[in-house]
Formats: sequence, C-alpha cells, structure tokens
Amino acid sequence: MAALRRACPELPVGVSTGAWIAPDPDERIAAIESWGVLPDFASVNAHEEGAERVAAALHARGIGVEAGLWTPPAVAAYQEWRVPCIRVLLECMEPEEERALGNAHAMLAAVRAGVPVLLHAEGPAVWAILGEALRLGLHTRVGLEDTRTMPDGTMATGNRALVEAAMTFGLTHRSSV
Repeated sequence: MAALRRACPELPVGVSTGAWIAPDPDERIAAIESWGVLPDFASVNAHEEGAERVAAALHARGIGVEAGLWTPPAVAAYQEWRVPCIRVLLECMEPEEERALGNAHAMLAAVRAGVPVLLHAEGPAVWAILGEALRLGLHTRVGLEDTRTMPDGTMATGNRALVEAAMTFGLTHRSSV
C-alpha cells in the first residue's frame, strides 16, 4: 500500500475483505485494525458471515465501504446495514450472459436510488455485463480477476490488453446504442 501511495498519490486504492482471504470475520477485523497505511476503500461481500461488522470496522478507521452484492437477497441484507457505503459493487457471477444480465437487472431494481453502482461480472458474461454497464451509464471494471479472455474469445496478454479492449468495446458499444 505504501508503495502504491508513493507511486500514484492521486489514485484511489481499494482492497478486498473477502472471506476467501480470511474466513473468520474476527480475523478480518483484526487485520483491518492492524493496517498501518490505509486504503481509500474496501469491498465487503454482504452475503459473507460478519459482513456488517467488517464494514463497521472499516468505517471506524475512516476507510470507505463498498458493498459487494451478488444476488437480490444480498442487496436486501445490505440495505439493513447501519454502516454508510460509498458505492455498491454489483457482481454478476452467472456464466451465462442472459442469466447474468437478468441478475444485474434484478439487483439494480432492488438497490436504493442515488447510490453509486459499479456493475461487473466474472467469466464468460464479462463483456455482456460491461456493455450493459456502459449502456446504463454505470461504473464498471475489467481485469484478470474477472476474465482472461478478450471480447473475441482469445486469451488476454494481461490487464492492459483487457482495459484497452474495454475502452474500444465501450466506444463501439456506445456508438451503437
């Protein structure tokens, strides 16, 4: 984190607090409390055990909370939180494009109006969801965490190639909407 701050002081930096890093919520909270150099924000998956407690620990340290939501029930759980969030991260995990788009629209319909939204997917549905995010004027993202394939199905050579493809895809997609 310190190296990122030195190299890119203007760049907002976010991290994950996913249970895949540390399954025990108390362990995640202890880690957050031990951080010396703080990120600007951290994602908290609402469906994970202890999510609101993890979010509260971030908020107490002055770290922005991004609620990670994968399903409409996760949106409902998040809306019960007492912790303010800077953004919701709607993550469409279904591999089939139509199911991913359906989940995206179901979650969007359930999210409170006025809350900033970042819409993205993982795997085969990445490019369809990216196109939908652009069509709807939402924030989006793409990278090797999300997909290793380019829009034409070939393997990406790295994150830079994916971002460049997304920018081209966005220009093409917006001009056809």
